[in-house]
Amino acid sequence: MSKKNRNGIVYSTNPDFEYQSDGQSAAETLPPAQQNFKIWLVKLGGNKVVTAVRGFIGTEADLSELGKQLKAACGAGGSTKDDEILIQGDHRDKVLTWLVGKGYKAKKAGG
Repeated sequence: MSKKNRNGIVYSTNPDFEYQSDGQSAAETLPPAQQNFKIWLVKLGGNKVVTAVRGFIGTEADLSELGKQLKAACGAGGSTKDDEILIQGDHRDKVLTWLVGKGYKAKKAGG
């Protein structure tokens, strides 16, 4: 379990302490028609630009697979982490066209 999901627990003096989650399992991946993506253009340090696809609801494996397909469609590198897909370069139009073609709801966001 990710440490960022441990709400309220800072430190325990009990040597046998095991953090118990609230029974929340990984979210099931929604079908394409129910996904609602926002496509952002993000500028990183050093004048690097990446296309960020946010709003994915589902498992890490499905996010990774979708990211792999998007990177191949754009012909660029990138990564998937924290429920978002990052693609190197400004590929907003290609990503939007590809996602809409596959049945996803997507739109450009940001300035």
